[in-house]
Amino acid sequence: MQVTVESTGTLERKLRVELPAERIEKEVNTRLRSVGKTAKIHGFRPGKVPPRVVKQRYGKQIRREVLSELMQTSYSDAIMQENLNPAGQPSIEPENEGEGDSFTYVATLEVMPEVELKDLDKLAVDKPDVTIGEADLDDMIEKLRHQKATWTPVDRDSKVGDRVTCDFNGTLDGEAIDGGQGSNVPVVLGQGQMLPDFEKGLTKVTAGDQKSFKVRFPKDYQAEDLQGRAVDFAVVVHSVEEMTLPDVDDEFAKMFGVEEGGIEQFKADVRDNMEHEAADKVRGDVRDQLMNALVEANPIEIPNTLKHQEMHAMQHDAMRRLGIEDHEQAPPLENFAEQAEKRVKLGLLIRQVIADNGIKLDRDGLRSHVEGMVTGYENPDEMVEMYMNNPQIVQQIEPIALEQKAVDWLLENGKVKTKKVAFTDYMNS
Repeated sequence: MQVTVESTGTLERKLRVELPAERIEKEVNTRLRSVGKTAKIHGFRPGKVPPRVVKQRYGKQIRREVLSELMQTSYSDAIMQENLNPAGQPSIEPENEGEGDSFTYVATLEVMPEVELKDLDKLAVDKPDVTIGEADLDDMIEKLRHQKATWTPVDRDSKVGDRVTCDFNGTLDGEAIDGGQGSNVPVVLGQGQMLPDFEKGLTKVTAGDQKSFKVRFPKDYQAEDLQGRAVDFAVVVHSVEEMTLPDVDDEFAKMFGVEEGGIEQFKADVRDNMEHEAADKVRGDVRDQLMNALVEANPIEIPNTLKHQEMHAMQHDAMRRLGIEDHEQAPPLENFAEQAEKRVKLGLLIRQVIADNGIKLDRDGLRSHVEGMVTGYENPDEMVEMYMNNPQIVQQIEPIALEQKAVDWLLENGKVKTKKVAFTDYMNS
């Protein structure tokens, strides 16, 4: 077998493989003899068919089968011989397949890039040090009070904070607009649920009122035909209700499942949840900064094969999340190109970080990662055991946990600057 390699791009290679005629003819003749022993051809007894007749009947088919199998096996041998690391399946084109001649084919493939990491000790991130003050805790409890609010009908003009339930119909130049109709729609005034002019039109109304008003749509509104336009709305008010918030006491705590310890235990639980929520956001923010810095410091070219695989994977994931089954209705593949390219780059760089620094994941490390995943869930210990004893789930979690270890390693060896920030400010940023 003779092999030559031509570089036709940074990562593209053309592999020309020539197989000697003797090797091909030997395999073809071996198979023809085997077929001849059982071939059933009219006019001949089984096993007595002349080799010339067997070759005439089956020769071309057997030669095609032999060449196909030899291309597969010799390709594997060739990439090992030339020390190539393919990024995906090759495109193989035969050059000739004449009987009695050597057989030559060309395999076009992309190889994995050689990644040499640099400046890992210079990767810099800002890590928020989130503090939860009493004002932050009070603000969170106030939001929870609003979740348990009750609504009572009132016989007065509506005002900010009230809930107005109404029917509405929006028209432009006498024609109904798409999405501009609603029936028994509750609108809490002041929450920005509707456009400002619409909420303004629902102030100072009472149950049974019918009124019309204009609503100016923003210039950057998603529907281009409505951008900056004044739309006529006709509304029928069914009810006006005011909100009543529960007192912050032991009964309020029971609304959230806190049966023991009363309101003080509830506040402690809320603070714990806030700490977990902030920690999750910090981890995500720091990881994003770190990954962006890693890509910027280590620009690499990636195989188009891997990029397109990732694009298709992202498209299928989007279809699943959107409940789309018809591929013709799928989001355009090119929409995922930029993000797919970044994901592939990060995957290759993180893989190199892991390889260069001998980062490994043991059973204890995996369990620790799973424990972090289920924190805040009911019966977390049971969930940990369920995950750890399910091989399929473990197989899905392991690469994520190993990547997190690599991120932790980069943080330990990079430059991390911390800055104190209040919980509410940080979570709303």
